[in-house]
Amino acid sequence: MTLKEYKAKRMENPEFAAAFAQTQPEMNVIRALIDARISQNLTQKELSERTGIAQAEISRLENGTRNPSIKLLQRLADGMGMVLNVTFTPKEMLTPVKRQ
Repeated sequence: MTLKEYKAKRMENPEFAAAFAQTQPEMNVIRALIDARISQNLTQKELSERTGIAQAEISRLENGTRNPSIKLLQRLADGMGMVLNVTFTPKEMLTPVKRQ
């Protein structure tokens, strides 16, 4: 069974699906941070040197054990020469249409 198949099976459980949906905003931030760092070909150590944020702190952010403040995200964006952009998207735009 692939990870995708396993997730689809687990998403059939309403409690699991609700818990999964609840973690998505945090996971989106984590994924965006990791993708941005990798797109700049930076290691966590190099990003740490550019931002003055400890490498261990960057690691905690990326593995989800610490939630960043907007100020911290801004420092990370600045260190990567990027602009921090936060968007609010209507939920109905994210909900897939179920076909019968």
